Amino acid sequence: MPNPNGILARTIRLEPPLERSPEELLRELGSITVVLDGERRVRLDAADPRAAGFARVLDGLRAARLPVYVEVDAGGETITRTLVPLTVRVLEVRPQPDVFEVFVEPSQARHVLRRDNPDAADLERQLTESRAAARPILLIEDDAHDILDVRAFTPGPNDGTLPPFPPLPRPEPPPRLWWPLVLTGRLVAWIRLWICWWRCPSAAKAQEVFDTLAATTCNPSTVPPPCIPFLYPDDGCWARAHEMCRLMIAMGLRPRKVWIDSAYPHHLHVATRNNPTCSVDWGWHVAPTLCVRGQWFWRTQRMVLDPALFTTPVTEATWKGIQGDPTAALTDTSADQFWHGGGTDPSYVASNSILAQYRLALLNRSVQFGPPPYANCP
Repeated sequence: MPNPNGILARTIRLEPPLERSPEELLRELGSITVVLDGERRVRLDAADPRAAGFARVLDGLRAARLPVYVEVDAGGETITRTLVPLTVRVLEVRPQPDVFEVFVEPSQARHVLRRDNPDAADLERQLTESRAAARPILLIEDDAHDILDVRAFTPGPNDGTLPPFPPLPRPEPPPRLWWPLVLTGRLVAWIRLWICWWRCPSAAKAQEVFDTLAATTCNPSTVPPPCIPFLYPDDGCWARAHEMCRLMIAMGLRPRKVWIDSAYPHHLHVATRNNPTCSVDWGWHVAPTLCVRGQWFWRTQRMVLDPALFTTPVTEATWKGIQGDPTAALTDTSADQFWHGGGTDPSYVASNSILAQYRLALLNRSVQFGPPPYANCP
């Protein structure tokens, strides 16, 4: 049976509305009422130091018309934890000795269903059935990405639209075009090398660009848009990369992207102080790249700009090396490719929607664990 103290709600209403700061309302009223599906009423208690943060998370989900999962105390009245469900399609369920590894789209993360979960058999069945039917589900998990619950999902009249999904069938990534240098002659080849060399920024300029991108990181206690949630490395890399490319294009630069895919039965594993468990696991990851000039004429190198992992541009080899799977494959694409399996987002509507959800996930984590980085991590 699902957690009797857990409630999945597709609609949220706060009474009173947050027309003033939640801290002020809690001091004045002692509590804020949260109205869930079917007019089920629970509350945020001023005695809980997390209550104001929970109120901001819930109001953000309300505004985005996203679902919420709340856990309440034994009396069924007071919220003790909030989680942000993911609306996903199941791609693969891999049986392992102690867990089922679950990979979904559009998420990059490795989600885990533990075999010692009392509902593991039922949840594994639901995951397998939803995969066969290509049917969206709501995936409820904790901050370690351990799956707690699974629900079928079809948007109702009071729900928002389905979140952005990769197109079906998945388009093939556009072929990389190579200039026929041999056929155009040595002179044209040298002219092209000269133009490309000057179009690539210097190493100092690349660091300046990196610092500009990193400065857009979210304050984890307020997550004001349009900040980029680099401090939530768990998921959403494709939206972060797309927004970084947008910013670089606006600077007059010509970014591309590099994708890394783990090789079965491995997965990507990265140590980080920005997750309470001190690491994150991925099936794949993506970041923008820039061509950077070397000291000598025509010498260039493609560098990865990934503020979720580094404090400076790094080579693709270094970027791959930190992710824990030496057998992983790298794929370079244009900046246009948005989805892992191919497809674009020229209007940035999908990337903005995904970034908004992961800002709330960062805020929700900060409310419950404190803001990153976490001192318990080496």
